[in-house]
Amino acid sequence: MRQMIYFGWLLASVIGAQAAQFTREGVLEETLKPYTGQMVKGVDTRTLTGKVMCGYQGWFNAEGDGAERGWNHWTKRRGPLAPGNAKIDLWPDMTEYGPEERFATGFKLADGKPAEVFSPFKQATVLRHFQWMKEYGIDGAFLQRFITDLRDPRALRHNNTVLAHCREGANLNGRAYTVMYDLSGLGANRIQEVMDDWHSLRTRMKMTEDAAYLKHRGKPLVAVWGIGFNDNRAYTLTECRQLVEFLKADGCSVMLGVPTGWREMNRDAVNDARLHEIIKLADVISPWTVGRYGKPVEAKRHGEKTWALDVAWCAEQKIDYLPVVFPGFSWFNMYGKQFDTIPRLKGEFLWSQFVAAKRAGSQMIYVAMFDEVDEGTAIFKCTNDVPVGEGVKFLTYGGLPSDFYLRLTGYGGRLLRNEIPINDLVPALDERK
Repeated sequence: MRQMIYFGWLLASVIGAQAAQFTREGVLEETLKPYTGQMVKGVDTRTLTGKVMCGYQGWFNAEGDGAERGWNHWTKRRGPLAPGNAKIDLWPDMTEYGPEERFATGFKLADGKPAEVFSPFKQATVLRHFQWMKEYGIDGAFLQRFITDLRDPRALRHNNTVLAHCREGANLNGRAYTVMYDLSGLGANRIQEVMDDWHSLRTRMKMTEDAAYLKHRGKPLVAVWGIGFNDNRAYTLTECRQLVEFLKADGCSVMLGVPTGWREMNRDAVNDARLHEIIKLADVISPWTVGRYGKPVEAKRHGEKTWALDVAWCAEQKIDYLPVVFPGFSWFNMYGKQFDTIPRLKGEFLWSQFVAAKRAGSQMIYVAMFDEVDEGTAIFKCTNDVPVGEGVKFLTYGGLPSDFYLRLTGYGGRLLRNEIPINDLVPALDERK
């Protein structure tokens, strides 16, 4: 009887500890701590100027990764990552990942072995990704932070854990990192949640005091993506202005992710003078271009007809300009739409945008994205040895080495900084990193 009572007490204690762990306050206490690890000097984190930065989603989970979220973002719905339930169009090259970082899926490779994926909840995985940034000359990452996720304590724990891994990876590899709040999906009257979250990161985590945290114009840089789009978002321009004013008052430089048509308030942008009022409060703006053109000739024209005029407008307003480039696009498995919608053309499409941005007068470039296999925009190591089977369809890198787009992005940085001459032809990449 005593043993049964003791076992019951022990079980209740464990359950109670787990429940406490997944309260919001418990998660904040566990995950938001100042960095005390090693700091390696590398890129100049005092400015965004002269840098090629990547978006880092970090939103994937795998069953058994420790986050207790099951499969997330790899899949379209609940259940395992298996035929009929994939959300991704590219498959990561898992060659360099350790045994504890590999998670078997229901897909099979051509040799009959189970196809594996990773989870950024694992520290070693994120550290490796930042090591790749260092090896290939990529300056750092904007870590995407979706405020809509953060009401769920488990999602909050995952996001904070990945942020801590990114911070460590940046510090250990001499890279820059910064937070980018993505407002997509945010309901009305929830802007205060963004402010509260930023306050927690800054006061509990002491994030902006890190040597690796990116500064610009002498202040910590924070990005807010999703202002001024005409796709019927629930939050308002008035709320967006409140957020920008809050961040500026908190001593930050602010980067805004805005629509392609922001300047003329057409195309994907709202036709509302308040948009320009908000933009004029910013230190950097970054118009979203993924899917806005799809061929090298169109990218060249976009650089001449849009980016160059944007740069001139921003110069008059003393705002810095961060154009977005991307390697290709596909969301066949996510939505069943056209496969390989915007082909990569063996790097020609991405390189044409680096060249167009440089010719337009850009002094900084944002690459979308480092790890987004969901929409086929990833530049990190992806495999040509993809899962096979009836109805199974994934993109490859067309026989190119898995690190090809990492190397090409590194060359884009060299182009930006005048270390190599402008050339419309994709550079003959050597094996040096």
